[in-house]
Amino acid sequence: MVNKSTTNGVSDPNLENKRTKVTLTNSGVENARGTYYNGAYTSVGYDNSFNLDRFKENFKINILSETPNELVFEMIGVDAPIANALRRIMISEVPTMAIEKVYIINNTSILQDEVLAHRLGMIPIKVDPRKFNFKLPNKEYTAEDTLIFQLKVKCEKDAITGKIINETALSKHLVWVPTQDQEDMFPNEEDRPRPMEDDIPIMKLRPGQVIDIQCYCEKNIGREHIKWSPVCTASYRLQPVITVDKSIKGDKANELLQKCPKNVFDIEESGRVVAARPLDCTMCRECIRDPEFEENVKIERVRDHFIFSIESTGALKSREIFQEAIKIFIEKCNIVEESINKLVN
Repeated sequence: MVNKSTTNGVSDPNLENKRTKVTLTNSGVENARGTYYNGAYTSVGYDNSFNLDRFKENFKINILSETPNELVFEMIGVDAPIANALRRIMISEVPTMAIEKVYIINNTSILQDEVLAHRLGMIPIKVDPRKFNFKLPNKEYTAEDTLIFQLKVKCEKDAITGKIINETALSKHLVWVPTQDQEDMFPNEEDRPRPMEDDIPIMKLRPGQVIDIQCYCEKNIGREHIKWSPVCTASYRLQPVITVDKSIKGDKANELLQKCPKNVFDIEESGRVVAARPLDCTMCRECIRDPEFEENVKIERVRDHFIFSIESTGALKSREIFQEAIKIFIEKCNIVEESINKLVN
């Protein structure tokens, strides 16, 4: 976080706005680039250096909504490089388990073996990856680094009713085959390895067609292949700040309300227009297309206030993904610190 001071004790509101806000206008985006150099504002009396105590005081995380597979929260008081590093770690460096090797014993369907193998790899496997090790190259499979699933489906027609049985091979047909002491690793039924959903279609079958496959799951990260990414999406946006001039009242106030497609504005009892639901704003700028409104409506984003949205594939809970990302980020910081200390010493 930035520590601010002035030589004359009076802050410059224009400079403070440039330093902390991103402004949207009809012609484009202003102040989009952040300035992190500690001496950037020395000539006007501002100390832009990092201050740890101020960072600790201002840093906050507020949970806005949470389900097992979706988490929305505010992260306040950090710069964009930190927020983006966490986002990228969640996408590509938090490990999960996914099907890597497929041994096709029998496949009489019309689907090619390689396409079938790819489909199986993209099915999220719900299991705690922290219980497993990364598999070393050219090493035999062990219970510590591999899970085995059996997929054996035969499509048949009932001789009496004529109903087709197993017309669609689904993810529920993937059956976990414990090896060595793996059953002891998962004593509870709800913790046992399984596909995230039972009704994910794998392929269509016709009577007489058979698939018999063994699948080997390994631990890895999304940087290696997207199938190991624990998130459907991990994104953030800056906190919107919308200011409406007091002069907008009466018919103009009603007109402004009609312009917003997301119903962000409300009219108070005093007749003044306020942005009652700023988080719903998509920055479409419809409210400032008219030059008259552009002069009286100011659309900004707070540079160090991020709204994160994490949607899990189901392999891990969204909260666990964020927690693991923080641990990985700390490890990276420790590596950098050790490298710097070696150079200095």
